[in-house]
Amino acid sequence: MIDAVLFDFDGTLADTAADLGAALNRLLTESGRAPLPLQAIRPHVSQGVRGLLGIGFGMTPEDASYAAFRQRFLASYDESLCAATALFDGVAGVLEWLEAKRIIWGVVTNKHSRYTLPIMASLGLTQRAACIVSGDSSPRPKPAPDPLWLASALINVDPARCLYIGDDLRDIQSARAAGMGAIAAAWGYLGEETPLEKWGADAIIQAPADLVGLLAGA
Repeated sequence: MIDAVLFDFDGTLADTAADLGAALNRLLTESGRAPLPLQAIRPHVSQGVRGLLGIGFGMTPEDASYAAFRQRFLASYDESLCAATALFDGVAGVLEWLEAKRIIWGVVTNKHSRYTLPIMASLGLTQRAACIVSGDSSPRPKPAPDPLWLASALINVDPARCLYIGDDLRDIQSARAAGMGAIAAAWGYLGEETPLEKWGADAIIQAPADLVGLLAGA
């Protein structure tokens, strides 16, 4: 039995790629580089700033200029946190179904609360989510289990009775480490490293609405 469903944010609950891509392209333009098409940016969004600076500038956290570029990127993102961000098609219906069935739902993301909270508010989800655990909410981010354990404690539901859904390998690793069910969201950003089928998820769902069928048949 599942008493709670926890969602990753970027690439699972909300499509944030356009706003993050716009922030990256502003930085590229300021640096005298050509902007990138959104389709080239999307696979890297779930890796956060590290992935975006990697695709945009070929930069890693070990580079001497990484910290400065990271701050410039975040300042750019601050300019338009929720200009184009929206829930993925079908997500609104899933949340309504969960609420009708009295199944608790919440968000666990590596995105810092500085960004998570205002975007959740803009989407009208703050009061509906049972918990919002951000990247700065626990000592270690995903793939460590800490954020999911924190969410479990906040909603007072045993991890074994929680399901976590995400679009990145780290999401599945975190769920496994926390003792939760692990579902891969195939509509998300997914990355370009390990194929989705090799993540070791309990199930792969192609669209948000598939979660309803999965839970209804459980």
